[in-house]
Amino acid sequence: MIFVLLGLAALVVLLAIRGLKIIRQAEVMLIERLGRFHRTLDPGINIIWPFIDRPRPISWRMRIQSSRGSITRTIQSNVVDLREQVFDFPEQSVITRDNVVIEVNGLLYYQVTDPRRAIYEVANLPMAIEKLAQTTLRNIIGEMELDMTLSSRDEINSRMRTVLDDATDKWGVKVNRVELQDISPPPTVVQAMEKQMKAERERRAVILEAEGVKASQVLRAQGERDATIAVAEGNRKSRILSAEGEAKGLDLVRIALENSDTNAAQYQIAKAYLDTLQDIGRNGKGDKTVFLPFETAGVLGSIGGIKEILGASGNGGTPGPTPTTPPPLPR
Repeated sequence: MIFVLLGLAALVVLLAIRGLKIIRQAEVMLIERLGRFHRTLDPGINIIWPFIDRPRPISWRMRIQSSRGSITRTIQSNVVDLREQVFDFPEQSVITRDNVVIEVNGLLYYQVTDPRRAIYEVANLPMAIEKLAQTTLRNIIGEMELDMTLSSRDEINSRMRTVLDDATDKWGVKVNRVELQDISPPPTVVQAMEKQMKAERERRAVILEAEGVKASQVLRAQGERDATIAVAEGNRKSRILSAEGEAKGLDLVRIALENSDTNAAQYQIAKAYLDTLQDIGRNGKGDKTVFLPFETAGVLGSIGGIKEILGASGNGGTPGPTPTTPPPLPR
């Protein structure tokens, strides 16, 4: 009897151990009853029927990048991790639309949203995602030329994420991000690109230098034009003011000569004559020769007119001093 009770106690303990399941946070366990899916165990303490209910074993093969290269490992587990996973798909050769072979590798971030479909809809989820990412990457880059591929990483990442998310939705997987790590063209293409970039930089430098010279010449021409205009404007205003002053002077002379026999023209001729004689005398350096115009009589008449003007403009109308008649011209 004691052995029976001990046996029953051992059986109860065994059943409790086999039937008690503790699931950690962010993990779930799929339970099959007699070979068919029964339910999903959530995080915490769960109880199942031993020998009838069994966890679904999970065997996933994953390719892991290491310092020695790519290594394929098989992961055995009874739970499904619901956390976001990072998958580093290996470097692969891709041909662009302009027939350039490039090496591309990248990262893929995915998360299991439906554990049941992730286990039952696909045999090996990590390997399926890897192959799908590789084919999608080849299709997208195959439609683009090399220059566009190198400058359109964001577009490639966005298109890959959209395609992979749609394709993995039936597997209960959400693709959050796709990032291309490296795009490596062949060495010959890299050398050609460096030469092209060097030539482009030199071309831009020449263009910038030419534009600078052009701008400098334009500014210099504009400055000279503005200076010429300013000088011309100053001369114009000076001449206008001089002409206005001369006109006012002539008006004063005309008013002063209204009651005399001499007109303003004779006065101006006589004044110019005296100024010319003064210049000749100043520049003659002691020369006693005096130059008179051929129409001496007209000039003397003008001098007489100056005499009358001076007499008329004196105090109380008193005639001024009588100018001495110039000596006769030497023969």
